[in-house]
Amino acid sequence: MLMSLTCDAEVNAAMSLKLQIWPLSQLPGVSHEQVVQLQTLGLNTTEDLLAQTRAPHELQGIAKKLQIPLRYPKKWVILAELSQLPSIGCQYCGLLLHSGISSISQLAIAAPGRLYNQLRRLHTATLRRSDLCPTPDQVVCWVQEAKQFLRSR
Repeated sequence: MLMSLTCDAEVNAAMSLKLQIWPLSQLPGVSHEQVVQLQTLGLNTTEDLLAQTRAPHELQGIAKKLQIPLRYPKKWVILAELSQLPSIGCQYCGLLLHSGISSISQLAIAAPGRLYNQLRRLHTATLRRSDLCPTPDQVVCWVQEAKQFLRSR
């Protein structure tokens, strides 16, 4: 998804934020085999996953049914939550997770400038290309959308 220079959260501040729903196959780091396993549990989208993992015992149940370590379902839920924000989606949720952001609440209190610098360092170290890193304006937008999401709850 291409970003406009103006953050949709800023422009549409009075409107409710339209959360994104993604097929689980679009989440970074979820293998085809894992997607198939999740589908056998009736979990096809990020919305399904979030609805079925509201309590810790539900996460443990998924891990047990799939016979996988609990860290995988935990990671998927974090990615699913972050990907709900329109300006993040599946494109940047993994980058945010690897930079230490593990919830929309945590993103909402992040200092955009500091987060951008952290993302840029991570992106450059990982991909060796800073030109593919999100822009400072995008990071500001993410934080604004996270705040808007929390206000609308």
